[in-house]
Amino acid sequence: MQRSKLHDLIELAREESSERRRELLRSVTDLFFTSEAERKGQEMELFDDILSQLSSEMEEAVRIELAERMATADAPPSGLLRALARDHSIAVAHPVLTGSRALTEDDLLIVARTRGQEHLRAISQRETVSPAVSEAIVERGDDKTLGVLLRNEGAELSREAHEMVVDRAAENPELHEAVVNRKTLPPDLLNEMYFVVEARLRDKILERNSDLDPAALEAALAAGRKKVAALHGSLPPDYAEAERTIRAMRAKNAITPPVLAGFLRNRETTKFLVALAEMAGVDFQTAKRILERRELDALSIVCKAAGFDRSLFLTFAVLILDREAHALGRAREYGELYDALPAETAQRTIRFWRMRRSTGDVAAA
Repeated sequence: MQRSKLHDLIELAREESSERRRELLRSVTDLFFTSEAERKGQEMELFDDILSQLSSEMEEAVRIELAERMATADAPPSGLLRALARDHSIAVAHPVLTGSRALTEDDLLIVARTRGQEHLRAISQRETVSPAVSEAIVERGDDKTLGVLLRNEGAELSREAHEMVVDRAAENPELHEAVVNRKTLPPDLLNEMYFVVEARLRDKILERNSDLDPAALEAALAAGRKKVAALHGSLPPDYAEAERTIRAMRAKNAITPPVLAGFLRNRETTKFLVALAEMAGVDFQTAKRILERRELDALSIVCKAAGFDRSLFLTFAVLILDREAHALGRAREYGELYDALPAETAQRTIRFWRMRRSTGDVAAA
């Protein structure tokens, strides 16, 4: 590298003309890309210092041009690259943050912890994002940023980061689709989303459940969190009495489909829920939520897993819909869905719901 040439370029940097400055920067970068042999040791450090100094004095348009060229370099000046990545202008930082493979994990973490949402979104679009960087984005990112990260399957998220994502998504419908569609989301966390997403996303969850092999299912269940499930709530005043009644009836094998339907028809709701929960293997709060929200698709899963026949499910559906307009027609529609639901898929889904109860009980103990 010719020092006289560099000296001349530094002198030109004093020019205030934007066109002359752009010409200067092009000359400097051309010199950098000319010879790999000249980009080593002290000369590389000098080159890095000069480029970093010059770029900080350039207007945005010139810095953008420099960033675009350096983003594709295999071994760009490290100091300059970090400066461009941290540039307050996202137009400057974006090509480097999204495309430069020369940025280290530490470089990205500094940006993720100190810059705004646009910088976080740019990092989230990288071909690969390490678990540490992803966690920093999950911690600081807003919901729009989190959506960008989740849609990037090249972004690796730890178990803990996935848990934070699901907690966030439970309260924000805008994140539902990105979470449910994420291929690497652990199945048990995916099933936590069942009761908060819309019907078409529930169908996707069931599809994912049906594809799980037994080993993957057991691994997913074993990875369940030891925390109180979000569905935990207070028990109704007559719960203890209802539980004693159902226990006594079960001892006599007196819990039959007509009896269950009778509980519901006579508005003995707590008895119905206690019996349904025990027979289907779900917790009381899950059964209660299904009934209160009239979630017939979830009820179909419970009934199919419990081995109830179609007519009993339809009876429940009509009673739950009660005086609602077109109740019989809606119940028939759900009956068709009931027929199409594989029992194995229903049972796998119930196992995830059951885990929510058991992990919550452990945590509460």
